[in-house]
Amino acid sequence: MLETHRRLYNECLAQRKTAYDTSKKSLKYTEQSAWYKNERITNQWYAKLNFSSAQATMRRLDKSFQNFFRRLKTGEKPGYPRFKARGRFESIEFPKHGDGIRLNNNRLRVQHIGNLKVKLHRPVQGTIKTISLKYEGDKWYCIVSCDLGDIQVPKNNKPAIGIDLGLEHFLTTSDEEHEPNPRFLKHELPELHRASRAVSRKKKGGKNRRKAVKKLRKTHARVRNLRRDFHHKTALKLVNRYGFIAVESLTVRGMVKNRRLSRSISDAGWTGFKNILKHKAEKAGVEIVEVDPSWTSQICSGCGQLVQKELSERWHECSCGCSLQRDVNAARNILTRGLVRTEPAGLNVSVSLHVPRSRLL
Repeated sequence: MLETHRRLYNECLAQRKTAYDTSKKSLKYTEQSAWYKNERITNQWYAKLNFSSAQATMRRLDKSFQNFFRRLKTGEKPGYPRFKARGRFESIEFPKHGDGIRLNNNRLRVQHIGNLKVKLHRPVQGTIKTISLKYEGDKWYCIVSCDLGDIQVPKNNKPAIGIDLGLEHFLTTSDEEHEPNPRFLKHELPELHRASRAVSRKKKGGKNRRKAVKKLRKTHARVRNLRRDFHHKTALKLVNRYGFIAVESLTVRGMVKNRRLSRSISDAGWTGFKNILKHKAEKAGVEIVEVDPSWTSQICSGCGQLVQKELSERWHECSCGCSLQRDVNAARNILTRGLVRTEPAGLNVSVSLHVPRSRLL
């Protein structure tokens, strides 16, 4: 089923490319959906696909083209949609629960496949809206999206905090606490190198090469799962302790252009962590504010003076007597900027920091 969805995606992409090359015409999703409706009458493989899930695959391609044209208009790198090779297409979406797929306790019924046993890591809450099947590493996952309805978010009077994301420490708070950087990718690099060399030695298209690729994918999946688990646990600790969190708005896409730090920045996964933090904060009633990170490590959090430092200088010393670890100073400046942007209601915040407006600008 996954392979048929991949071929459907590639065939629809080829149709769009051919239509534009020959007649400068862009095919729409509605045209390809009508083509597929007639094609599945004669194509036995397409006939075995659930119609709604096939439409979701064609919408996926349509979304890729919409993003391509959006980037083209804004002057970004366009990134024309690519054909999906085997191993590059990993998920199938069923847009409506009960249409081709149904989850009943620990049994998943899939059209043309039958009943599958699933291991639920927690009970399903609310009304199931969509279900996706994903193949990651050597395992299949069932991703369930539910509508929980209106949730009453409890009010809280917890203190405010500012956090600075970094590489020496994964994050540093304005309360002078540090969260160590686990560096999961760095620890697995020897294993990844061995697995990559094993793939390169195998003959292309051979059975042994597929086995080696499978082992390599499992290692990458393990790193990804460890990083995601760390992000969830760290975000949960923050939203349980604080009612207002100020975090810097980082442009990671520009930062990874630094060839010496790109691997470490990607290993930290700051963007994924912030997305998880926002999700947990919304559920817990915690306010999240993103602020401009410019000069936060250079400005003194005590008096607001500019104290320029090299990246290798990890301690902040100011003539006013303020002496702090560099990241703690930055976290306090981030908290101050967050409180300047918004004054959260119902929070018991006591902050003695001051940054002149001229420095903030």
